[in-house]
This record gives sequence, C-alpha cells and structure tokens, in this order.
Amino acid sequence: MTSVITTRTRETAPTERTRRNRWSTGRLLRRLPWWLIALVLLGGALLWVYPFLWMLSASLKDNIEVFSSSLSLLPESAVFENYGRAWSDANFSGYMWNTIIVTVVTVVLVVIRCAMAGYVIGRYGFFGKKTVVVVLVATLFVPTGYTIIPVVDITQQLGLLNSLTGMIIALSGGGHVAAILLYAGYFRQVPRELEESATVDGAGFFTIFLRIMLPLAKPITATVTLLTFLSTWNAFFLPLVFTFSRPDLRTLSVGMQAFVGENTTDWAGMAAAATISLVPVIVLFVVLQRRFVEGFAGAIKQ
Repeated sequence: MTSVITTRTRETAPTERTRRNRWSTGRLLRRLPWWLIALVLLGGALLWVYPFLWMLSASLKDNIEVFSSSLSLLPESAVFENYGRAWSDANFSGYMWNTIIVTVVTVVLVVIRCAMAGYVIGRYGFFGKKTVVVVLVATLFVPTGYTIIPVVDITQQLGLLNSLTGMIIALSGGGHVAAILLYAGYFRQVPRELEESATVDGAGFFTIFLRIMLPLAKPITATVTLLTFLSTWNAFFLPLVFTFSRPDLRTLSVGMQAFVGENTTDWAGMAAAATISLVPVIVLFVVLQRRFVEGFAGAIKQ
C-alpha cells in the first residue's frame, strides 16, 4: 500500500510542480506594465517585418544607394523608374498573367481533388484506408527534386512540356497531403444525421458532397486556397524546368532571373519586381485571414 501511495505521489508531483510554475509565470506577466509588454511585442513585430520594409525601400533606390545606405530604410530620392523597368523592360507584365493563369487553375483543381479525397477518407471506411493514409503521409518526406524526372517525362510524352497546361498539371498533380488531411479532419466532425437525412430525401453521393458538405467546409476551402496559392505563386523549380525553351511562359519567380546578368545584377529592379509579386499575396491573405484561422481551428478540433 505504501509503495502504491509513493508511486502516485511521484507521478503527480511533476504535474503539481508544473502547475505552480505556470501560475507563478502568469502572475509575473500580470504584474508587468502593459506598455512594457506592448513595447516588447512591437519590437518583435518590427524585427519580423524589417526584411519586407528593406525590400520596399530598396525598390525605390538606385543600385548604388541600395548598398551604400546600408540598413537605412529612407531613400535619398524615390526612383519609381525601377517599377517601370521591372514591369515593361523585364516583361513582368507578361509574367504576371502567366502566374495568375497557372495559380488560379491550379488552386481550383487542387481544391476539388483534395476536397473529394478528404471527404472519402474522413467519412467512409474502406479496405486499405490506413495504408492509403500512411502512403499519403510518407510522400511528405519525398523531396520535389526526386520526382521531377518522372513528372517531366510523363508531361513530355503527353506533348505538354513547354506549355502552361503542362505546368498546371505538374503543379496540381502532386500529393497535397496537408490539404487532404485538413479536409478529412473537418469532414470527420460533421454529424452523420446530415448525410442520413439527405439520403432519405433521395440525394446521392455527389449531391451530398456538393450541396451539403462542401459549403460547410468554407473555412477549410479558404485555408487550402491560401496555402495552395502561396506554394504555386512562389513555385520556382517546376516552372523553371517547364520554361527552359519558352522564356515567354515564365512565371514571376522564374522571371527574377532577368535581373541577373553575367557581370552585374540589377538589385533595385529585382526589389521592385519582388514587391510587385508580393502585392496579390498580401491582398489575398488580408481577405482570407479570418477563414484561414477558422480552417485550422476546425480541422484540429476534436
């Protein structure tokens, strides 16, 4: 009896000690003045956003001032010609349209495919389900460079290598395991009564999925849309391979190479081009940020 009590005491002691430590830490934070906490958080935020501010500042400087002014964020005189040079001379207007087409179509294909796969995995039991999930998760550890050769070979056999269509198929045909698991986790929590009542009313699989389940998964759809948009918009390796012989099909990330010459690099023009390419990403994140948080919260909620 004594040994049992001793064992229980040893098991609960770390828990009680942890609670005391958390309580003391919470009391210490509550005693700090609000302005000190705000000052620390503001300093962390400025440190985090400084690289973006430096890039924005460099886009308004000439190439000499970019390095002569060191860490200064204020240009001596704003050089807006950098944006004109990036947009027209470096053909970023064409690269922007290529990127928009590839990204939008890829996002649509990924959302549809991952939503259906996540719905089946999250709502239905079938033979080999655990094996399928394990294989999907295992693909997360396969680097993109290891799969580029079969992807290019298949695309070339289809006659789509040097085209936006081939690029879209290559970008949307990956595993996208995170998106599938997000949908599966969300659909798993939806009450079964919704499906049962819809089945009684004569609704089939696709009707239930399209009219009931997919509208309920708007937070997950927003999350997957944002994540896929970011990965596709910033993709470099696959678009580079698919545009070797077609420079006119380059995306924004690949088009950055236009500022790198044999002997010199147009850093100011590159900063302006990078700023242009970030604007759509920032706008989309601002629009979908609430849904983005709700999507992750809903997917992991038990």
